[in-house]
Amino acid sequence: MNIDGKTVLVTGGTGSFGKKFIRYILENFNPKKVIVYSRDEYKQYVMQGDFAAHLSKMRFFIGDVRDRERMYRAFDGVDIVVHAAALKQVPAAEYNPMEAIKTNITGAENVIDAAIDRGVEKVIALSTDKAVHPVNLYGATKLVSDKLFTSANAYAGSKKTKFSVVRYGNVAGSRGSVIPFFRRLIENGEKTLPITDFRMTRFWITLEEGVQMVMRGIGEAKGGEVYVAKIPSFNVTDLAKAMLQDAQLKEIGIREGEKMHEEMITVEDAPMTYEYGNYFIIYPNYSWWSLGKHFTEGGTKVSPEFFYKSDTNTHFLSVEELREWTAKIGAVD
Repeated sequence: MNIDGKTVLVTGGTGSFGKKFIRYILENFNPKKVIVYSRDEYKQYVMQGDFAAHLSKMRFFIGDVRDRERMYRAFDGVDIVVHAAALKQVPAAEYNPMEAIKTNITGAENVIDAAIDRGVEKVIALSTDKAVHPVNLYGATKLVSDKLFTSANAYAGSKKTKFSVVRYGNVAGSRGSVIPFFRRLIENGEKTLPITDFRMTRFWITLEEGVQMVMRGIGEAKGGEVYVAKIPSFNVTDLAKAMLQDAQLKEIGIREGEKMHEEMITVEDAPMTYEYGNYFIIYPNYSWWSLGKHFTEGGTKVSPEFFYKSDTNTHFLSVEELREWTAKIGAVD
């Protein structure tokens, strides 16, 4: 799908992904209008200053994905929706479970209903590795959200709206992630860095890679797909050594809701998973979905035993590579 001449709305548009994605489409395409939908008026005010050169094409809507009526108003005349709004902090979701459910699940329902009833052409919802075999409430709510968006293609019936999901791991340097946490400790003169478990691994993705996966979904998705980027893994101990060469490491134990390793494709997903160069697609296993109608050409079916986890990934970043990457990135808002 060509974004030129289209109206694009991004929920959670003042977040790290939203700002990167919006800047990308404004600088590389000629959209009719870009709508930033979020609930924080101050962040919208700051974003208006950051995007001063593009304000003629931008609209800023104060609103929450929990607010069904507001979403119906915001989606009027919209062609493409990128759903990035979520409560993402694992500890906060554990302590405030009802709030996470309202935003991540009820909010997803509202996006789906508004998109279908307002005639949106395509919806791309952002997901997370924590939605796979979830052990915390944030992951569990995102698993439900993923299921809602893939199933929404059947709810659309004769309407033109298509729904797909893009799933990736923690964004390098994002707010609340380990890189800015280590950086603050180092800047304060700490020589010992805390590690929850020395065996822990994570996936590594940049904002730019996340944006490109969403663009791929916008361009080719036929409805029901879960796109998974091929990205490297890293050992958390290696990251600490990359950021502070002579660091002393202290193991402090896994926190509530935290995983030892992250996973993006399960062995149960393998029968419906296809490999495409630098990404995978997990197709839905529903009666309405068919290879002939919805399949994207060029994919190779993975083996029945295939799974995609951070600890068994074939591509790991070295300490030197991690040092180079962390030097390039600051904390992401």
